[in-house]
Amino acid sequence: MPADATASPPSKAAGGHIRLTSHSAGTAAPEIVWGAPTAALRGPIVGTTANRSHRNVIGTHSGAYGVYRALAVAAGSLSRDHRADLTNTSPTDVFGPHPQWGEPSAIVSLDPWGAMVAEAFADELAAGIDIRPTIAVTKAQVILPEISDAILRGRLRPDERVLLSTGAAQVTKAAIEPVWHLPGVARRFGCSETDLRRALFEETGGMYPELVTRSDLEVFLPPIGGQTIYIFGDPRGLADPAVELTARVHDECNGSDVFGSDICTCRPYLTHAIEECIQGAQRGGVGLVAYSRKEGRALGEVTKFLVYNARKRQVGGDTADQYFARTECVAGVQDMRFQELMPDVLHWLGIRRIHRLVSMSNMKYDAITGSGIEVGERVSIPDALIPADAQVEMDAKTAAGYYTPGVTPDAEELRKAKGRELDA
Repeated sequence: MPADATASPPSKAAGGHIRLTSHSAGTAAPEIVWGAPTAALRGPIVGTTANRSHRNVIGTHSGAYGVYRALAVAAGSLSRDHRADLTNTSPTDVFGPHPQWGEPSAIVSLDPWGAMVAEAFADELAAGIDIRPTIAVTKAQVILPEISDAILRGRLRPDERVLLSTGAAQVTKAAIEPVWHLPGVARRFGCSETDLRRALFEETGGMYPELVTRSDLEVFLPPIGGQTIYIFGDPRGLADPAVELTARVHDECNGSDVFGSDICTCRPYLTHAIEECIQGAQRGGVGLVAYSRKEGRALGEVTKFLVYNARKRQVGGDTADQYFARTECVAGVQDMRFQELMPDVLHWLGIRRIHRLVSMSNMKYDAITGSGIEVGERVSIPDALIPADAQVEMDAKTAAGYYTPGVTPDAEELRKAKGRELDA
């Protein structure tokens, strides 16, 4: 017989029943109607473990950080009964609701109402339902040495509105946790919901039994990293197709983005995009960088570093013609990011047109335009910003169909560029 859903959890030393979650939810669980045009009709996302009768999703909040919460509870430093005090946490800027929020197929991987729970679900919160925001919006300043260098070289000029004389750029930023509507995700990938649920269950080692036992629960909070968006200029311009929008959708690369590793173009392209966003905002437009945690093409850093070794040690050295092959040999696939879910954040912002897309990726371009967002100009990374050791990557990508305003390298050209040796 399962433990009382509302009982306080036992202490670490007390033991007690393990509360399985494969049984039906309590009658107190709010209904979720995905894609409903209002928050009241849609209903709140409740991933709390404090009162399981209220839960209406699979998984818990905070993505992969939920594991750290478990460690804190196990160590006795966090009470399982803790309720977030949301006083003064409201967004600095309000987004939406936009028409896409009421289109069930437009947004399937995040909660469009996730930043507005304190206002949209005030009655439910007052009734004792533990509803947590899945989106937070704040203001900040971004300071990068590349931007300061652009000021020194005269490419950027401080206007004390978007770019300060200190070299800091003024931004609005939002952190977004993943919230997956499983039927919608399955349709986006062209598979059945049953197959998706089974794969998620099996490939996580059976971590979430509700995936295969609770077909009534359609929303999943996956244990993965989320994304952060950085907006340069007035955020209200994002949803206006007449306002020039410069945008980059960037996938995490810790080695380059943070530590400046030169085997790829990730940080140079990211900082170039920020420069373009600042210039666009100074022209009266708005700039957007959407940063997703998909380290190593969503293969992870361990796999990425293994591929680096394989590329550098192969016969003939690190060449562009073998660039994707070495990844596939180690990982079984060239790229596991799949950009099908990426446009959701753009639809959350109400975007209908991107005037200048700072990206060479055909996968990203196809996903954005395929979701109904118009793209004007595509902006490639300037040749001068490509590190010497990253030329292998650049040649391989342009040969594979990435956008380039220059000449696409042929088979002979692909064999010319070589990366450094491991010990060079």
